[in-house]
Amino acid sequence: MPSLNVSFTDEELEGIRAAAAAEGKSLKQYVHDLGVREVERKRFIIGASEWADKLRAEFDEDHPGEIPPSERHEGSAAA
Repeated sequence: MPSLNVSFTDEELEGIRAAAAAEGKSLKQYVHDLGVREVERKRFIIGASEWADKLRAEFDEDHPGEIPPSERHEGSAAA
């Protein structure tokens, strides 16, 4: 199985060791899981964003006068 040698400062490694211990994991397992979790998080965000864009388009078709909260000016109400 491929492996990776990663360098950390003493302070970084101390923090990572503490985080691993808090989760009851070995340092190796914690760092492995952290990398895998980040890849999965990015995939989730991409999928959720694509899904939201699809729903936004459908919503805009059904409610053409609705102004998204992020585009409203203070004191304005939705149409």
